[in-house]
Amino acid sequence: MSSRSKQSGAKRLRKMHDALVKAYGPQFWWPAQTPFEVIVGAYLTQNTSWKAVQVSLANLRRAGAMSIEGIRGVSVDELRKFIRPSGFYTRKAPAIKTFVTMLDSEFNGSLGRLAALPTDVLRDRILELPGVGPETADAILLYALGHPVPVADEYLRRVVARHKLLRPDPDKNRTGYETLVQLTRDAFSSDRLHRAQLFNEFHALTVAVGKAHCGRVPDCIRCPLSYDLDRNKKAHSCKE
Repeated sequence: MSSRSKQSGAKRLRKMHDALVKAYGPQFWWPAQTPFEVIVGAYLTQNTSWKAVQVSLANLRRAGAMSIEGIRGVSVDELRKFIRPSGFYTRKAPAIKTFVTMLDSEFNGSLGRLAALPTDVLRDRILELPGVGPETADAILLYALGHPVPVADEYLRRVVARHKLLRPDPDKNRTGYETLVQLTRDAFSSDRLHRAQLFNEFHALTVAVGKAHCGRVPDCIRCPLSYDLDRNKKAHSCKE
């Protein structure tokens, strides 16, 4: 894909952010009481709905286990029981325990010390942990540890594909995660200040429009982003 086409896609994505802000307002994400709860939620939300995650988080709070100390003090079997509503609990429970073990052994149990690592070093270290892929790692970096990294998810992929902001890799059926992340970086490249807040809000806004209009079956009527499809109707459609 030409650099001019990439720049065009990034500029359009930046304008989409502004349209979503106008439509939905501030989102105040991530919905959590503490940074550690964000981390646990990032593990639990893999391959499940946020509604199911909320049940698991409530179980942990009732058990007094929704903290670093709390997770440290329960067994893997107990943790599996608490997070069962989120699904895949047989692998998520030991993964969460491993995160706490890493935090204790390498950072004296301090999220602040973990967050003090340079972004690239921190991302690589988190990606080394079991049960952590790029999206989970970036969600932890952005929402729990305050690092200015974009988070790309299925909703963003659908928006990018349906609005044809990028040409998909000819060797793949869909746009890759890192490509979506780079497109988001490019879209906000001129915003030098408060980048973590911008990436935070943009991700939350794409989730909002995704749930309302860009599900598996698109509903483009009254979508805040329909102007982009209308403006480029000769080249774009709502169908992937």
